[in-house]
Amino acid sequence: MIDRHAFFDRIRQPLFDGRLRQSQVDGLTALLDGWERDHAGADRHWLAYALATAHHETGRELQPIREEGSDAYLTRLYDIGGERPALARRMGNIEPGDGVRYCGRGFVQLTWRNNYAAMSPIVCIDLVRFPERALEIGPATEILFHGMIAGSFTGAKLGDYFDRVHADWKGARRIVNGSDHAALIAGYARAYANALA
Repeated sequence: MIDRHAFFDRIRQPLFDGRLRQSQVDGLTALLDGWERDHAGADRHWLAYALATAHHETGRELQPIREEGSDAYLTRLYDIGGERPALARRMGNIEPGDGVRYCGRGFVQLTWRNNYAAMSPIVCIDLVRFPERALEIGPATEILFHGMIAGSFTGAKLGDYFDRVHADWKGARRIVNGSDHAALIAGYARAYANALA
């Protein structure tokens, strides 16, 4: 079991400028609870990197969020009527409005109809019909851990970058989003790993 008191003491200064809001504590607590319930025997480096990912993807809020941007912006990015219609079709966004309907949500910004469909059986919710439910903390937690462990987001998974001996903190960003902010997230992950040690 994770010593929660020590964990929060160790992350407060390096990751939250000395002050944690209750919503951040609540989000981290939900993530730690989900980890202990479903993945307690797995490598704690995995947990540290998942926490760092949620930290970054939510802008330190540690609550599931909806992707920022207007409907016009989301349409441009993800809709068949947007800038990438072939990609939209390939990812299952085949109806006008799907770009907004299946925009990024959660701790890792789950995006595209195909990905909402793939996560539906994992969370036992029809996310295609009710995509906004990816903002609920329970499903968002399951999506974060399952996607990063199984490699559901990009094909890369936590086990590709971490084992009991090696940790590729920077390369692990490929699990979610190429090399975008890889060094920054690696720093967060190391701080979370220190707090979990």
